Amino acid sequence: MGWAQTRTTAAAATPAATHAERRSFQRVRVKLYGRFMLEDRSEHPCQVIDMSPGNVALRSTRAGQPGERVIAYLDHIGRVEGIVTRTLQDGFAMTIVASDRKKDKLAAQLTWLANKHELDLPEDRRHDRVAPRNPITVLQLPDGRQYQCRIIDLSLSGAAVEIEVRPALGVQVTLGTMRGQVVRHFEDGVAVEFAVVQHPETLEAQFSDEH
Repeated sequence: MGWAQTRTTAAAATPAATHAERRSFQRVRVKLYGRFMLEDRSEHPCQVIDMSPGNVALRSTRAGQPGERVIAYLDHIGRVEGIVTRTLQDGFAMTIVASDRKKDKLAAQLTWLANKHELDLPEDRRHDRVAPRNPITVLQLPDGRQYQCRIIDLSLSGAAVEIEVRPALGVQVTLGTMRGQVVRHFEDGVAVEFAVVQHPETLEAQFSDEH
């Protein structure tokens, strides 16, 4: 869908509809990562703070302006279009412009993700950690800065990384090609939790001897 069509659809979202959506849908906290595009076509990484089928709050280093149209691509959710309603200290909130059918699908996805998140937590802690065959990779920060690093150990849900810099806790990073966030500091580096639990084949391909 192009911007012209997006603008036409978005214009249908009146303030009254926005208020009704806020009342009708319950927000849930889910840990989802993604990217969004503003009207100037610039793209930026983001993390969902909370979300309902009618609204979403995003954490990002770049905030859209109230009234601005946004297209976001979120892990497990897909493409979401909306209009910025307000800026936050570390991001912005937007209404979601979608058909009733799309919102019903979003409601089902969010319910599944919220339940899955609760089930995954203890399982993540039990993932065996292994030393990768090729431990040298690159850690990228949201502003595009990249640092070479060495993976100390690795699991399906995260990695311990030896690196000279110490990104703040909660900062979104990309380790190799996998998105995640910094969850702990230690003497020689940081611990990164992946946005989604990885498949063994994905880790094998990402950190094999061939890279």
